[in-house]
Amino acid sequence: MYDYDLLVVGSANADLVIGVERRPGAGETVLGSDLAVHPGGKGANQAVAAARLGARTALLARVGDDGHGRLLLDSQRAAGVDTAGVLVGGAPTGVALITVDPSGDNSIVVSPGANGRLTPGDVRAADALLRASRVVSAQLEIPLETVVEVVRRLPEGTRFVLNPSPPRELPAEVLAACDPLIVNEHEARVIVGGEPAGSPAPEDWARALLALGPRSVVVTLGAEGALVATAEGSVRVAAVRVDAVDTTGAGDAFTAALAWRLGAGAEPAEAAAYAARVGAVAVTRAGAQVSFPTAEEVAAL
Repeated sequence: MYDYDLLVVGSANADLVIGVERRPGAGETVLGSDLAVHPGGKGANQAVAAARLGARTALLARVGDDGHGRLLLDSQRAAGVDTAGVLVGGAPTGVALITVDPSGDNSIVVSPGANGRLTPGDVRAADALLRASRVVSAQLEIPLETVVEVVRRLPEGTRFVLNPSPPRELPAEVLAACDPLIVNEHEARVIVGGEPAGSPAPEDWARALLALGPRSVVVTLGAEGALVATAEGSVRVAAVRVDAVDTTGAGDAFTAALAWRLGAGAEPAEAAAYAARVGAVAVTRAGAQVSFPTAEEVAAL
């Protein structure tokens, strides 16, 4: 019996958000809205998203001993996330500088801060958390060697889900553990190391990624939904049409929902369709964690 449906190993940032009419070009200054400060970071976002949906969730992360760190811990606890694995100190809390345009699209610059101090040693010290978790999810806003250590210490029978963002070349042992590897087309291009021949379709990206060793792959396609692929074949999952307000954190909500539903025994396409509904609700609201829906809100959609 697992104590947690999902353990998220990853980043925790304070999101500093400004709305702009358009994002500035090189050397250009534009005026924006009042500054809003929200709890964020891909790891913390995933943990809150899963907990809001009803998953028993824990977070392994590092924050600073500062106001932003307290903001993040408060947000996790309010959502019902177990924060016993959240370490405090070593550097200031990570910060993401986010601009959001009227269409809801965003640009993000991240200062990793304490996220960069989440070490392989921290993973080894959290072995009990790993053994107690049905699914472990990670991203790349923490050191790659820390993600490698997660894979090496993954208990038999525990599923590993990776969203390689920001993208970089991945070791074979990490790729082989992914079930699934969740990427958009930009991330796929970086991991594959180029483009498949011709004008690649999502199916081409999926085949190229599967050739690198993951057990399954999900290619997210924004307003076009997602593609779920295994060695047996692929299937498209339609997006839910909504009026987007802010896409910040929507991919994290999708990943968390997908990881949780897969761990609960859902078929990949079914889990991805549910995750698409979760992401659709999230983009209709401003902010990251504050936008994540409950299971009841997803059902209503």
